[in-house]
Amino acid sequence: MLRSLRSIVIAAAGLMLSTSAFAQIKVGVVNLDRLIREAPAALSAQKRLQQEFQPREKELASMSDKIKAAQDNLAKNGLTMSESARQTRERELVELNRDLQRKQQAFQEDLTQRRNEALSGLIEQANRVVRQVAQAEKYDVIFQEAVYWSPSIDLTEKIMKMLVEQPGQK
Repeated sequence: MLRSLRSIVIAAAGLMLSTSAFAQIKVGVVNLDRLIREAPAALSAQKRLQQEFQPREKELASMSDKIKAAQDNLAKNGLTMSESARQTRERELVELNRDLQRKQQAFQEDLTQRRNEALSGLIEQANRVVRQVAQAEKYDVIFQEAVYWSPSIDLTEKIMKMLVEQPGQK
């Protein structure tokens, strides 16, 4: 009985101490996903990537269309072809499909790498701005990931405005 009473007193004291300590902590949250989607620097980087990779994407689409047309042609005319000609066309189609898949995989890897490079610069810049805000406004902690946060502690809009004001600083 004495033990449980002591535990309750210790828990209550801890709760009172923790609530008074938390009342003095200044907390903020930045939605990094939103920054990456909506920041002008992110939008311009996305546009540059699209322009850079659009020719390769069109080439892959054209190659895919040619393969599809060849497959349709083989399906339609395969019965009238000789066995050796049909097998040759099937092998050619298999090789073309493999080549297309290799090129698509290389395209995706290159696109992912370039996107990560572009976004890492933006994330570094956003982190610098977050640190500046934290130091200038005396924040104890600023989170970039949270399940829920009140709009009153959301600093995303402020950080986005500051990114626009200082776009080239590193």
